[in-house]
Order: sequence, then C-alpha cells, then structure tokens
Amino acid sequence: MSNDEPAPQSLGDLDPAEFRQRLHEAADWIADYREQIGARRISPQEPPGAIIAALPSSAPSAPEPLVAILEDLDRIIVPGLVHWGHPAFFGYFGSTTTAPGILGEMIAAALNVSAMTWRTSPAATELETVVLEWLRKMLHLSDEHRGVVYDTASVATLHALAAAREALGLDIRRSGLAGRTELPRLKVYASDQAHSSIEKAVITLGIGEENVTRVPTDDEFRIIPAALEAEILKDMADGHRPCAVVATVGTTSTTSVDPVEAIAAVCRKHNIWLHVDAAYGGAMALLPEGRWAMAGTDLADSIVVNPHKWLFVPLDFSVLYTRRREMLRAVFALTPEYLRGDASANAENYMDYGIQLGRRFRALKAWMVFRAFGEEGLRLRIREHIRLARLLASWIAADPGFELVAPVTMAVVCFSVRNQQMSLPQVNHTVEVIVQSVNATGEAYLTHTDIRGRTAIRLAIGNVLTTEAHVAACWALVRAVSASAA
Repeated sequence: MSNDEPAPQSLGDLDPAEFRQRLHEAADWIADYREQIGARRISPQEPPGAIIAALPSSAPSAPEPLVAILEDLDRIIVPGLVHWGHPAFFGYFGSTTTAPGILGEMIAAALNVSAMTWRTSPAATELETVVLEWLRKMLHLSDEHRGVVYDTASVATLHALAAAREALGLDIRRSGLAGRTELPRLKVYASDQAHSSIEKAVITLGIGEENVTRVPTDDEFRIIPAALEAEILKDMADGHRPCAVVATVGTTSTTSVDPVEAIAAVCRKHNIWLHVDAAYGGAMALLPEGRWAMAGTDLADSIVVNPHKWLFVPLDFSVLYTRRREMLRAVFALTPEYLRGDASANAENYMDYGIQLGRRFRALKAWMVFRAFGEEGLRLRIREHIRLARLLASWIAADPGFELVAPVTMAVVCFSVRNQQMSLPQVNHTVEVIVQSVNATGEAYLTHTDIRGRTAIRLAIGNVLTTEAHVAACWALVRAVSASAA
C-alpha cells in the first residue's frame, strides 16, 4: 500500500482493536436496552416525517466515525421506534426478544453465510434440517411433513398456494396463465376470519383477489364445513376449479380454531389442497392440554407455524411444513449454470423450495432459543401467557362496564364496553378512543379489531418479560381512560 492510499478502516470498516471495543459497547447497549425497556414509553409522540426531517437528505460523501453514527441511533432512531419488546406491548401477536435469540442474530450476522445450497454452507443447511425436525416433533406432526424456513407466514402461504396451483396439473410453471383461454377460473377458500395474506398470495400468483371465497363462520368464529362444501360445489357446477382451502388455527382477531378434521374430509372428497395457517396457534401443540387446537392438521397438505410469534424466536422465522414438498420443488427448483457446481452435491439445497436464492442463517437463532429454553421452558412460558389472558378475562367479566366479545382460547382477549345507552356506532367509536388514549400514554400498547361489525379492544400476551403486574396496570389504564371517554 502506498503512502497516498487511505487505510482500510478509514473507508468505513474498523481495525480489529476498535471493532472489539465497539462490539463490547454494543453488547452493553443491547443489555441495557433490554433490561430497561420497561421504563421507556412504548410509542413515539412525533408526527409522521419527524425522522426523515432529522436526517440528512443524502448519504455522506466521506466516511463518518462510528461513534457519531451510534449517537444518532440514540438521539434520532430509538426515540422514533415502537418498542415491540416492551412488556406492556399487547398489540398484534406476542413479539419478544430473548437473550439466546439476540445472541444468535449477532453471531449469524458475523458469519454472514448464505444457506442456499448445502455446498455453500453445509452447517447452515444441516442445522436448518435439524431445527425443522426438532420443531416438527414438538408440534407432533407426522413424519411425512418436511419443513422449509421462510421469513413470515405471508411468504410461507404464498409458497403453499403456489404448490397447490402446480398440483392441479395445469402446467402453469412452464406456460403461465396469460392468454390461456382453456384454463378454468381457479378458486381459493378461507373463512371470513382468515388472514389477508391469502388475498396477497393469490394476487401475486395471478389467481386474482376476487377468486378468494370467504366462507361464513359459526358463533365461535370457526369455518362452517357445510358452507364450505356448498361453495365448492357451486363453483364446480359453474366450471371453476377449486385450488386450495385455507383453514386457520388461531385467527388474527379472535384466535378461533377451524374444525380442521372436517375441512380435511371435504378436501379429500373433492381432491383439493388443504393449507393450515397455524402461524400463531401452532404453539399450542407443545402443551398436552393444548393439542386439541392442532387436531387434524396431520391431514393437511401444508401447515405454516411462526416460532417468532409464540415460541420466542426473534423476527423473522416462519416454517412451512408439507407432505408434498415435491410440489414446491416442481414450482421453484431452478439451477442456473453459475450455481451448478455448488448445487451438484447429493444433499439438501433449500433454494429449491422457494423464490429466494440468498437465504439468511435463520436456523441458528432458533437452535439457540430451543436449546436454552428446552421444551419444558417453552411450555411454561406459553402456559403463563394463557393464565394471564384468562385472569384478564375474569376481571373483564366481573366489571359491569365491559364485556368479552369472543372466547378466550389462547393468549388473546377481545372485549368491548358495555353500555345499553349507546348505539353500536357510538360503542365502536368509544372503543377506538379508548385504544388511542391508552396508546397515547406510552405506558401500554393495544390494537382494536372488527368482530362482525363490532369494534373490540384486542389485547395479546406473548412477551417473556410480561408479568401479571403489566397486565393489571394496562387493565387499570383501560378502565381509567374509559371513564374519561364516557
């Protein structure tokens, strides 16, 4: 290197000594953040655009010192976050960090391998296979079910429906859909409570949003098998081709569980692919007393479970299990010449089962979490969250000002105000005001949902840091802001 050339570290990277120092500082920062997260306000108060306005409009032309970057992290970025890991964050589904998961993410970033083929990273590929097998056994799925790791359930569902479409034998991978007048209209069925990712998947796959049939549900928000079959028969009589049925174990709003065994019987009768969305509710299978929720899922062609929801693996880590993985491969396996050497080993190449080529070493953090918690530790955490949800439900049931609006089957509680003097629109507005007011305090975070025209407060428990005291404090806050809103 000539005297005129800058040192490598001045071009953005760090010399080993400074890297080690900054790494220790980052470790302390992470530990302090997690230890003190409960003292932070959960959601920011700044309006949209505040972060953009606080940052330069262009990247710096010259390297900046890491210490200045980290200062801006504390000064600008962190105050603008919603702290999903806060023990009083009760929105959506449980999202939690865990110490082994954080360590796994850090190590995976340092290794920076791509688990696309066995040869490009043998240990990453084989560890993924091991973790998938561990999880399959914890979920009590059959030996026929083989897994693939994706990022989210939405992407897993997209892949499952792509496999279902290929299984119809319409040669869509090779010839596509466009211009083929001989193809029937393809139909996908799900309950009126199922996740919106189904529509996104059929939009992406060219099936079309209007070809998702939302099937009615019963008083407990479960798909009605007779209504499902009636829709299927009607479509077949009209010349349409049923492609897949999506059953849900733990719906987004109410955690209702579809009768998978009965749905599977309908699918077998008409030779239709059955996909089960157990992204949240699949964790129930770890509990002997919770296995009812996964009854019949062994009959499904594909099942998605998200360990980043209720099995305490950090985002993102979603698993698709299928008894027909050859159909995934039939859709997605493609080996260009530049990969042929690395893909030639007689081993698993996970790139063959999805749209991604580069694949993060996601299995590492899951492996560390599953080992550090053990099955029993996972069970105890899940049981505690269910206990807290039922405790909250008992408080709501005992309060004349509130009422439950859905059964509490897992760790999600849906409730509303009880007021005979208000119309339904007024009740719905009051509920929205309560949620907004609670969130504005920064002390807790809730979401609301629509349950057949009725707006409900939705409180989801799933953080390993959450205690009974956090739930009690949130309930007290709800009651206080409700009194103010009345």
